[in-house]
Amino acid sequence: MTNAKVRHILDTIAGMYPDARCELDHGNAFELTIAVLLSAQCTDATVNKVTKDLFEKYHTPADYVSVSREELEQDIRRIGLYRNKAKHIQSLCHLLIEQYGGEIPSAHDELVKLPGVGRKTANVVVSNAFDVPAIAVDTHVERVSKRLGLAAEGDSVLEVEKKLMKKVPKDEWTMTHHRLIFFGRYHCKAQSPNCQVCPLLDVCKEGKKRMKTSTVRRTRKSG
Repeated sequence: MTNAKVRHILDTIAGMYPDARCELDHGNAFELTIAVLLSAQCTDATVNKVTKDLFEKYHTPADYVSVSREELEQDIRRIGLYRNKAKHIQSLCHLLIEQYGGEIPSAHDELVKLPGVGRKTANVVVSNAFDVPAIAVDTHVERVSKRLGLAAEGDSVLEVEKKLMKKVPKDEWTMTHHRLIFFGRYHCKAQSPNCQVCPLLDVCKEGKKRMKTSTVRRTRKSG
């Protein structure tokens, strides 16, 4: 893909979602880390409903480890995989207290050492809490990148991330991450993408294919 095509994609999505941002409610790096950990296989909207009460009850790592696992599980039970996540949260908090003075580390290499924190979570935290350029590849970013040809269909999540880092200017990494998420969440949806009104249809092979199939179906019905 040419640099001009990449620029066309980035500028178009920027025009659609100029104010894209992290939609997980949080007040600091610690709350963001907890929220992202909870968001695995769960919508941001559901996480925000749970963390509204959670963050009023728990403020520091010490607060999370001062209660029983069962109590924390009950506090987050509306979240998918809540038992596993409660375990990770308490393990993470113990480690923060023992090795990091109760603070979330700002270094990516240190973040991925925390229980329940993978590469994607670490990227979200460093970019949003510490202003370090990063591209976190979630299901929306992966889907959109592949549909628009920014990555290949068979690419792993890590390969998608590396290709985006190579094609997108570094100072645009974080904002592009947010805009790709918005584009995938509200426009280029998994099941019902808005191909018929998409300003990027010209560079989307899948979109063209969908539109062609739709046209054939309408022709057959009218015939």
